[in-house]
Amino acid sequence: MAWIAEIDEREAEGSLKDQYLKLKEPWGGIDNILKIHSLNPESLAAHVQLYKTVMFGKSPIPRIDREMIALVVSSINQCHY
Repeated sequence: MAWIAEIDEREAEGSLKDQYLKLKEPWGGIDNILKIHSLNPESLAAHVQLYKTVMFGKSPIPRIDREMIALVVSSINQCHY
């Protein structure tokens, strides 16, 4: 559970609901790391765009190396994301 107030998927409306539908995980929910943006849907869109650019955008760093960097940083931070 996040310490930041958030809007649950079942309560989302408008652009937030649209974004949630696009971001729904195979297990049927939205990750808390994204839900914390729910009070500001523009920041959610920016977060997702930044992630896509960093992980999938054109870069001299191969995709597999970017994934490894993300894994190591998450491990050091004891973060399951």
